[in-house]
Amino acid sequence: MPTIYTENGFIFYFYSGDRQESIHIHIDKAEGSAKIWIEPTIKWAYCYGFKANQKRQIMEIVKKNSEFIKNKWHEHFSQN
Repeated sequence: MPTIYTENGFIFYFYSGDRQESIHIHIDKAEGSAKIWIEPTIKWAYCYGFKANQKRQIMEIVKKNSEFIKNKWHEHFSQN
């Protein structure tokens, strides 16, 4: 479970077993867990335990870093 980065207490990571899925990122913080698809479009796969303002913040972070996430995905899964 490689952590890609952290921001505002949110942990952004991949599961190494997710190679067969489209590019996405998992997000955790004490009170919640989420998964966001990056491709083909940026959208929620699921989101549990986060307040509305946290959900907005998470989505802003992911949109801002979507190219970084894609690059890290390709880098990680080309090595494994």
